Amino acid sequence: MRIPQPVLIFLLFGVYGFFRIAASQAQPLTSSIRLNQIGYYPNAPKVAIVVGDASGDFQITTPDLKKVVFRGTLSPARTNAISGKTARTADFSALKTAGTFVIQIPGLGQSYPFEIKKDVHRAVAAGSLKGFYYQRVSTELPARFAGQWARPAGHGKEDTQVLVHPSAVSPGRPAGTVLSSPRGWYDAGDYNKYIVNSGITMGTLLSLYEDFPAFCQTLKTDIPESENRLPDILDESLWNLRWMLTMQDPADGGVYHKLTNARFDGMVMPDKATKERYVVQKSVTAALDFAAVMAQASRIFKPFNRELPGLADSCLTAAKRAWQWAKQHPDALYRQSVMNEKFDPDVSTGEYGDRDASDEWIWAASELYVTTQDDAYYSAVNLFPDEKTPLPSWAQVRLLGYYTLARFEKSLTAAGKKDFPQLKQRLTGFANELLLDVDKQAYQTVMGKSAQDYIWGSSAVAANQGIALIQAYRLTSDKIYLRAALTNLDYLLGRNATGYCFVTGFGDKPVMNPHHRPSVADGIEAPVPGLLSGGPNGNAPKQDKCEGYTATSADEMFIDASCSYASNEIAINWNAPLVYLAGALEALQAKQ
Repeated sequence: MRIPQPVLIFLLFGVYGFFRIAASQAQPLTSSIRLNQIGYYPNAPKVAIVVGDASGDFQITTPDLKKVVFRGTLSPARTNAISGKTARTADFSALKTAGTFVIQIPGLGQSYPFEIKKDVHRAVAAGSLKGFYYQRVSTELPARFAGQWARPAGHGKEDTQVLVHPSAVSPGRPAGTVLSSPRGWYDAGDYNKYIVNSGITMGTLLSLYEDFPAFCQTLKTDIPESENRLPDILDESLWNLRWMLTMQDPADGGVYHKLTNARFDGMVMPDKATKERYVVQKSVTAALDFAAVMAQASRIFKPFNRELPGLADSCLTAAKRAWQWAKQHPDALYRQSVMNEKFDPDVSTGEYGDRDASDEWIWAASELYVTTQDDAYYSAVNLFPDEKTPLPSWAQVRLLGYYTLARFEKSLTAAGKKDFPQLKQRLTGFANELLLDVDKQAYQTVMGKSAQDYIWGSSAVAANQGIALIQAYRLTSDKIYLRAALTNLDYLLGRNATGYCFVTGFGDKPVMNPHHRPSVADGIEAPVPGLLSGGPNGNAPKQDKCEGYTATSADEMFIDASCSYASNEIAINWNAPLVYLAGALEALQAKQ
């Protein structure tokens, strides 16, 4: 029997695919309509940006184009201050009907389909957390959990035979001493493990659990530990926490800066990367980031003592010892070029060098103070050394300390309570600066008010701005901050000057060629899912010298090519704020 073509299409692609084909035949798909390619909450703002000369009316229809569910008029034109291009807003916030829809603009075309429904970003929250599973070191990823991205264990043997680099010697551990330091996550597109970058990553993930524990209890990612009594976010964090504990020298409490090859591996799978690995020089920034994470982990895992006997106590002991080492070695900054002049072999992998540890002192002191209730930690630092409120990054973690102090307002000692009004003013004042003139911006997002937002890892800038706004919402219950945070998730999922959804495996125009060794070397067309691309970087052509850049403005300086490590690499410290932002907005969706 010959099956009619429409029926065959239906059988092959399902209802959704059928609608997509029918729609594409009737109305051209246009990349000029930039929107959240995943969707919108029913009661939240809903905005798309139309780039170019289109004007007049727009309509929202079902994907088959047969039913119009909303009609509206595009806003007056705005000029993008960065690129000079024209943009207009299609605001359909009044549409609250659940379903799958497209935007149509006469003479221009139709958008990618999107959904309106509750829990619309749950898959992004779970998928970006699952991204960490794919970065696990020292374990096989079986198809049962990794699907088509299953792979053998990487560095299972190598990381149980790590050498002490000559820069890292200590009594009892001369150069060449063999250590075991397995587990952890591959840091980024490379196969090394760095304490400093693990610090902000762990602090961000654990903060999502502290801020929204009930939501985290429900966030399942289908990992080997999913059936145990711990939330998946804690199980995943444990994989890296246990590695971090191995990076502390038991003799003195100091913490090695990183575990690394001497040089980056080529574009090979993890099990094919078999070069010698080293623990390299102890540093004050590594020690303080470690202390902060361990103090936070101690209070989080304390209620799970039956499942993880002694872990909370071990973490707190490790935190206190790292703090003491840092006090004894305050000038032990990691300078790779200086180290390489003194010791062989030279190390040329990620430096994570930092010339100012004052922010790490504030973060570590805040975490230890909250966990121990010991005022000595609080008084050990100048909590407000200047008038700045710098956005978190691996090199700037002061706000992580502020967030923790705000989170535990009710349990602060008198010393902390005295400073709380100033702390609150700092956080809300910073959020108000982020809000300023957003309505005048081309894309109506907090992200991108300045070309300076478009640095290496600009996607993490957007996500961390969103976190700062959510912290202000938690302090004030003012929904303006929550709605602003949502604009930055919209940005990451497609409402931006490139038109890409920056999360692999999501959206209709996702990143397909990230600078990520497993995604390049595995022979699979689709990249490992749930990973956040670094995003536009105004200096990318100079930094990675990858061919293919054609943009002339910072907000478009992005290419979906694996050679573009300056715009299209992935990194754990970028994924973590995405997990937080998507997870927090899911937890707070009823407040929109």
